[in-house]
Amino acid sequence: MSETAEAGSVRADRESMEYDVVIVGAGPAGLACAIRLKQLSSALSVCIVEKGSEVGAHSLSGAVFETRALYELVPEWRQKGAPLSVKAKQDSFLFLTAKKAFKLPTPPQMKNHGNYIISLGNFARWLATQAEELGVEIFPGFAAAEVLYDGQGAVKGIATGDMGIGKDGEKTPNFEPGVELHAKQTIFAEGCHGSLTKTLISKFNLREDSDPQTYGLGIKEIWEIAPEKHEEGNITHTVGWPMDSKTYGGSWLYHMADNQVSVGFVVGLDYKNPYLSPFNEMQRFKLHPEIRKVLEGGRRVSYGARALVEGGFQSLPKLTFPGGILIGDTAGFMNVPKIKGNHTAMKSGMVAAEAIFEHLEEGVNGAECTSYSEKLKKCWIWDELYKVRNIRPGFNKGFLFGLIHAAFQTFGGWRLPYTLKNHEDYAQLKKASDSSVIDYPKSDGVLSFDRLTSVGLSNTMHGENQPAHLKLKDLSIPVNQNLSDYDEPAQRYCPAGVYEIIEEAGQKKFVINAQNCVHCKTCDIKDPAQNIDWTVPEGGGGPNYSNM
Repeated sequence: MSETAEAGSVRADRESMEYDVVIVGAGPAGLACAIRLKQLSSALSVCIVEKGSEVGAHSLSGAVFETRALYELVPEWRQKGAPLSVKAKQDSFLFLTAKKAFKLPTPPQMKNHGNYIISLGNFARWLATQAEELGVEIFPGFAAAEVLYDGQGAVKGIATGDMGIGKDGEKTPNFEPGVELHAKQTIFAEGCHGSLTKTLISKFNLREDSDPQTYGLGIKEIWEIAPEKHEEGNITHTVGWPMDSKTYGGSWLYHMADNQVSVGFVVGLDYKNPYLSPFNEMQRFKLHPEIRKVLEGGRRVSYGARALVEGGFQSLPKLTFPGGILIGDTAGFMNVPKIKGNHTAMKSGMVAAEAIFEHLEEGVNGAECTSYSEKLKKCWIWDELYKVRNIRPGFNKGFLFGLIHAAFQTFGGWRLPYTLKNHEDYAQLKKASDSSVIDYPKSDGVLSFDRLTSVGLSNTMHGENQPAHLKLKDLSIPVNQNLSDYDEPAQRYCPAGVYEIIEEAGQKKFVINAQNCVHCKTCDIKDPAQNIDWTVPEGGGGPNYSNM
């Protein structure tokens, strides 16, 4: 039994399990942390809870992978069968207009010699086998729904969500209470904009001395293309069209194995026009002649979407608090100019493990592991993120300024004597009355598609009879405020068709189709009233990505 800080209630119906360390999230950061902990001491009891139905089910990334942290963690990764087989070859960096493509010099940080094109999900599954061989217990299909606190207010673990609660909030005959996992230290590796992490940031005021976090929304598809068009290992990135000159965004096209390509588009979630739809930007991007010539004659086999952290160095929150630590994307360790965050996520997990090991050796279980932050400042993550800290926020002043500013930093020396500020993404939207409607082309079912067809390719599943995990703080705001001010942007920023405005008996109604949710977290980030609270559904719900 334990008390929660918010509810102050005792859950006598929940069983509890004791561990030295509990890790929330089986992504690269959480798995690397677990592996390093067991490498340091096989006697430590370590468990990971993962909300996806299996490890990798919710993992999505471009992904070109830098092996630096992997070499440090598992030097013999080749002999152990790590799924890194497609070496990065030629890099191209293009500026697109509506009909043409102009080749630009590839920025040094975007050159990928020595890197690999991978499926992050498959890589996570392999890391999980390495962790389990060392004795780590991994529980997929169990969503961490609640942070547990001790009587002094320190984190003492997490509780998984109850199963078998009906839509009406009442227990069904299949009800099973969640389980409490108690730990000397709890590591939060939830990925971008973690649902528990945001409560910790608020409770412990972890952003007191940092900028707001900023985000992008990445939308990805995998295509099987004609063999004669396939060039394994080739990498293309683009900027420019279809984004306007004031909106941050860009694309990737990575040639994977077996005649497949990963194609994706990222839109900065600080965009201003409420009529913009990141999903539709992705769909019309594929109609560009330079992209069409690769995809035409092929077929789309997978679809997914997720938010990514873009704030960088100045948006890193305080990383420690009594009883716990933030690692990986949930803390914000992505290197945006590199378009990579898996290597930094892994390294942050490894540094956290080393700090926690020493902390537990000293016998100060629930205390704050402050040495983690000090160790990070002495490792290569800190220098890597500090050098590029001004590139992404430079684009807040427009595309041309951002490009020139980035080039000056890249080619003129990194150590500039200033640090640009980041802003809240949700606060950047203009009113609908001050914005232009964007006329997106209708999907053709060949190169471009609608959202519901796309969600079908993500293998998204949620139990039908469960409360919606997308919660409104005020039920009236979508229609009474967001609709009149912003033409309710939720019906456009969601890449899965979760939110709709419909009319019933002459009245506008806001509908939440929670069963479509691919867990990208965009709604929680971009809603202009900050009225949507993304929480975890029953464990195992959401997308089931196979090769993403």
